[in-house]
Amino acid sequence: MVPLFIILGVFFLVVVPLFMFVLVSTLVYRALLVKKDEDTWKRECSDKDEEQQKMFEIGLAWADENKQFQKPLKMENDGLNLFGEYFDFGFEKAVIILGGRMESALYGFYFAKPYKELGYNVLTIDTRGHGYSDGKYNNVGLKEYKDVIKWAEILKAEHGVKTVILHGICIGAATSIYAVTNSDVFSGLVTEGMYISFKTMLKERFKERKKPVFPYVYLILFYITLHAKKNPNKFSPINLMDKVKVPTLFLYSKKDIYSNEENVNALYDKCKADKTLHWFENGRHSHIRINDEKEYDNTIKEFINNKICQN
Repeated sequence: MVPLFIILGVFFLVVVPLFMFVLVSTLVYRALLVKKDEDTWKRECSDKDEEQQKMFEIGLAWADENKQFQKPLKMENDGLNLFGEYFDFGFEKAVIILGGRMESALYGFYFAKPYKELGYNVLTIDTRGHGYSDGKYNNVGLKEYKDVIKWAEILKAEHGVKTVILHGICIGAATSIYAVTNSDVFSGLVTEGMYISFKTMLKERFKERKKPVFPYVYLILFYITLHAKKNPNKFSPINLMDKVKVPTLFLYSKKDIYSNEENVNALYDKCKADKTLHWFENGRHSHIRINDEKEYDNTIKEFINNKICQN
């Protein structure tokens, strides 16, 4: 018979820590990537941060100025009702703007101005579980990219659009990579703050908050794999970058703690498409444009005029 002290030792030294690891990882995963109720990820500003609030207000003001061109769109994919806001200016080109975690279609309004000036219609979308769209899980783009492809196909089939490009921020940038490497419907790609992998992004987030990386990050990645049916380590931007065929613009800030120079260069070097990399001096993650709208917009305009129009 096994002595009681050994049983208790195993229980407190092995079972209890394992239980706590799983419990904490589950709670963090649910807090980050699972929609808890109808008030989660709504069509409102996702952060009380002053810059975020300003971005949201500027975006709403732009949408109000162009409300006569605005059309709500709805489509179904994977059994989910998905919604977007389409600004149809009568052009034959369109951009689909993809925000990051917690962001709805309204967040995308802030990035629309240079595209209208370039002669592009603008579609911003509620990704799964966000805004008005159905869904419970944020799959960090591993399922959402299929919706993006279908949105682009709808623009071409039903709205007279001949050219579709993507503008993705953070997770939206990763989603864009999955989309352009799984469909030839797109003609170009603009990315902001794209990470090399969600694991790397998550590790930096834990380090920033002075939390231990192991084993929590790896358990969270397991949950993502479970729900997305794809491993985020295998299907990561760095692993797919050499499959990108469309002209690609990489936008980064030197103040972005989630995208250091080494990782950015690894992504850029692996990309075999016609590509441009532009560094900005200021702006934390996903907040580049608010720190220099003129340089941001001009960089996009120069890229599209030089790289997309000739394709």
